[in-house]
Amino acid sequence: MPLNLTKIAFQSESPASLRAWLESHDGEARLTTRYLPKRVEEMAGGSLYWIHAHALVGRSPLLGFQETGQGRYWIRLAPMLIPVRAMPKRAHQGWRYLEEKDAPPDLSGGEADDLDAMPPKLLGELTRLGLV
Repeated sequence: MPLNLTKIAFQSESPASLRAWLESHDGEARLTTRYLPKRVEEMAGGSLYWIHAHALVGRSPLLGFQETGQGRYWIRLAPMLIPVRAMPKRAHQGWRYLEEKDAPPDLSGGEADDLDAMPPKLLGELTRLGLV
């Protein structure tokens, strides 16, 4: 079972804007991080789960990690957002590990469209209440 990461979708207004940012990249999207994860070998086949409005809202498959040449690393991602069943998740700095057994399941296409259309504050409140 692969190991995953969680990260806040910083500066994303909604899951739709996060999806647009990811899909604007050809081949792969990159995020910069200061440190290489210690458990990097366990992440083969894993994903980065995005936190928006205090909930996990989607995931992007991890393609790997690469040195930038400036003492930092790129987190290399497939340029897609796969919607997941919204699950409450507290905000944190940087990234955190997420075991596969604790990861939310993927959603079907119709369910994802409904959540993307919802205002972020409402989605966050409904998630907090355990209604989505």
